[in-house]
Amino acid sequence: MSEAVYDFSALEAKWREAWDRLGVNRTPHPKPGDKTFYVLDMFPYPSGAGLHVGHPVGYLATDIVARYKKMQGFTVLHPMGWDSFGLPAEQYAVRTGVHPAVSTAENIANYKRQMALLGLGYDWDREIATSEPGYYKWTQYIFTRLYNAWYDEAADRARPIEELPVPEDVTAEGKLAVQAYQDARRLVYFDTAPVNWCPELGTILANEEVFDGKSEQGYEVVRIPLRQVKMRITAYAERLLADLDGLDWPEGIKDSQRNWIGRSQGVSLRFAVEGHDQQVETFTTRVDTLGGVTFLALAPEHPLVDEITTPDMRAAVSSYVEAAARKSDLDRTVDAEKTGVLTGAEAVNPVTGRKVPIFVADYVLPDYGTGAVMGVPAHDERDFAFAKSYGLDIVPVIDPGADHPARADVLAGEACWTEDGVMLAAPDDSGLYQAGVRWREAREQVADMLEGRGLGQRVTTYNLRDWTFARQRYWGEPIPIVHWEDGTRTTLDVSELPLTLPHIESYKPTGQAESPLARAGDWLEVTDPKTGLKGRRETSTMPQWAGSCWYYLRFKDPKNDAALADPDIERAWGMVDLYVGGAEHATLHLLYARFWHKVLFDLGLISTKEPFQKLINQGLLTSHAFKDSRGVVLPVDEVEAREDGTYLHISTGAKVERVGAKMSKSLRNVVTPDHVVERFGADAFRVHMMFMGPVEAMRQWDTDAVAAALKFLRRMWRHVTGALAAPASEEPKAVTLAAAKLVIAVSEDLENLRLNTAIAELMKYLNAAEGEPVTLETLRTVIRVLAPFAPFMAEELWEKAGGEPSVFKAEWPKADASMISAAIETVELVVQEGGKRRASIPVAPDADDARLRESAFARLREMGKVTEGVDLSRVIIVRDKKTGHPRLINIPKLDG
Repeated sequence: MSEAVYDFSALEAKWREAWDRLGVNRTPHPKPGDKTFYVLDMFPYPSGAGLHVGHPVGYLATDIVARYKKMQGFTVLHPMGWDSFGLPAEQYAVRTGVHPAVSTAENIANYKRQMALLGLGYDWDREIATSEPGYYKWTQYIFTRLYNAWYDEAADRARPIEELPVPEDVTAEGKLAVQAYQDARRLVYFDTAPVNWCPELGTILANEEVFDGKSEQGYEVVRIPLRQVKMRITAYAERLLADLDGLDWPEGIKDSQRNWIGRSQGVSLRFAVEGHDQQVETFTTRVDTLGGVTFLALAPEHPLVDEITTPDMRAAVSSYVEAAARKSDLDRTVDAEKTGVLTGAEAVNPVTGRKVPIFVADYVLPDYGTGAVMGVPAHDERDFAFAKSYGLDIVPVIDPGADHPARADVLAGEACWTEDGVMLAAPDDSGLYQAGVRWREAREQVADMLEGRGLGQRVTTYNLRDWTFARQRYWGEPIPIVHWEDGTRTTLDVSELPLTLPHIESYKPTGQAESPLARAGDWLEVTDPKTGLKGRRETSTMPQWAGSCWYYLRFKDPKNDAALADPDIERAWGMVDLYVGGAEHATLHLLYARFWHKVLFDLGLISTKEPFQKLINQGLLTSHAFKDSRGVVLPVDEVEAREDGTYLHISTGAKVERVGAKMSKSLRNVVTPDHVVERFGADAFRVHMMFMGPVEAMRQWDTDAVAAALKFLRRMWRHVTGALAAPASEEPKAVTLAAAKLVIAVSEDLENLRLNTAIAELMKYLNAAEGEPVTLETLRTVIRVLAPFAPFMAEELWEKAGGEPSVFKAEWPKADASMISAAIETVELVVQEGGKRRASIPVAPDADDARLRESAFARLREMGKVTEGVDLSRVIIVRDKKTGHPRLINIPKLDG
């Protein structure tokens, strides 16, 4: 290979093979005393489309950090695997008959090829896939541990179910009574609950998978009650909140989890239903407004709806409930017009005795709160709009204050008041509180009264709901539970795992709210060899989230057949030090993983109480598309560029606007890394991608722009190979200084994940040293600093510099800041007058304040300023915090 020519294609092919042969990326288990660093990407679902250039933003960042940490002497865990269960592979199987395992394996092979193409240094000896039986054996094992555990509130931790005290009278009723008692406390339980059911897909969908009442594929979704496997994540709500404080995560992600968990303190109270024995339970954080309740609203799924609806309203209620079942939770709660229908029943206010109408309203969700809300239209915007729509009473109980311009409207029921104020006289002479007290004081008085009369109690509630865990799909982990004919159920022992997926003839839904596994007769029906009892396996499978809840643990010890991870190895790696992935996983994957982790910690299976110490969300990479005058986004191949810089829609000739857009097949703007690497090389792709901006920032893709990174690398190649041909015995002080600055600056940038500025430092060095004589020692320093960013080129240059393969087994260079200070003859001092920049002057880096003032005054006098009589106490000098070098001097406004 000629030293004058940078042949990236040949060079990169050479080192891909060499890395595999030399095992450069293999990670041994840590030895006692090792410094460890665990850096992890959120592993991908291997779709058939493969990677596009937006996917590797996070992968490249973690790869650069991992290579840097290895060179620092850390034992680094940097693995990759596949979130390979899920609906897309199953839908492909339904269409084509190709088993999901076959299509998934093909997709994984393509992903691995692309990742190798980019020089991502994953330890493939630790590769996992959630759909491999050797992996999901342990997913099933974790499930059995959760199923056979309960949350001990007194101890504030999970404990094995056999440690749950069962009352003697329950034990006396028999094993089904004991099972029911345990089920009410298990971390995994069965419950009938309303779910999003998609008949076409034959499965339930999470709220986040429903859009305008349809699935992502456009199929209709309805709400139906279905018996489900659920996980009691709510038991961990308080710990999930509290432990966020110790994590180095973006505040936005923490806030998302806090809001999702939604901790509220308030009062649970009950309204009697006129003419019925039942009571409607509600929860409110503003019990001080109880006197202003003028209606109740029940969720369409509320169990009392059928019972309390009067005969004359039954048809209207049934029609409304049916329509609500075809809406997603999001559709029901967005800021659209709130609708409802009267049940004909009335509730009785527990303190005023006032009768109020009961509505069914779809903006009330069954899974949040109690599924019923008390309507206080005078002091809640949503309730106010609802009351206005249905001509309901609006009774104010809070006074905005005499000087407030809206007071008259509020007191007349013509405006809603949701802010601070004092209480009006308690309505209906109920004597709840004294007029004029602040609402917070009244809230406590009303809560005391309700508790004293046994009508309510103070409680802490959460928006968080237990996790609906089952899916009616084939391509997922079988749930290792057997339902026996005597009504009992048991989990499989670890010796019986994995419970593998059977072969089935059709992957299509059964149409009976069961997964295709219901057709697998030989697999489905079982007999207990000890008792002869017949049983039926659970036919639901686990959601895709299951495998991703704990995969970071399996990477620590992926080939262990006896445990999910050896305790000593698990403890040696500890928490994930750096986790990089999309912000869209804030309230699902990240919350579910934290939940499972805490249960495993409570049960003594792992050593840390949290999984991920530091989290970074990589920015979105967009491409471009075009938008017409109506705002319609057009695919790129329907538009042509004109020489004058405008764009025309080919079919209509109309001018269109070029806009940023997410890469998608429909817009035909997807760019693959294969194409970019073929044209510019992997190292240029890596440098360009990281130089575009901070890891967290959004990027706009332009393939032609990669040429600038390639130009930089060619310059670096010529500089190093040229200098290596005849290394200098001595080099200019400026080159030595540039190399030392490079090491210090890039080391600091890598520690703080400022990869774009680290690349800028490499460019600064090159500008300073290009064309100058350079010693072999400096060249080896520069090659090592370049290595994490452009690993293929660095390996080749390291070999040419006489280094032993691989450069990533070499030590990261060191530089002393004092050396830089000693080498610097002058620094630039910015001179300000009255806060405005006037000049910059060279000064000695160790100049004291008096000399700096003298130099600045001299320069200002040259500009015609009068410096006599300046108050020196008002002269401000700013120095660099690290080096102490002067940076700026500000002098008060001068004459002249």
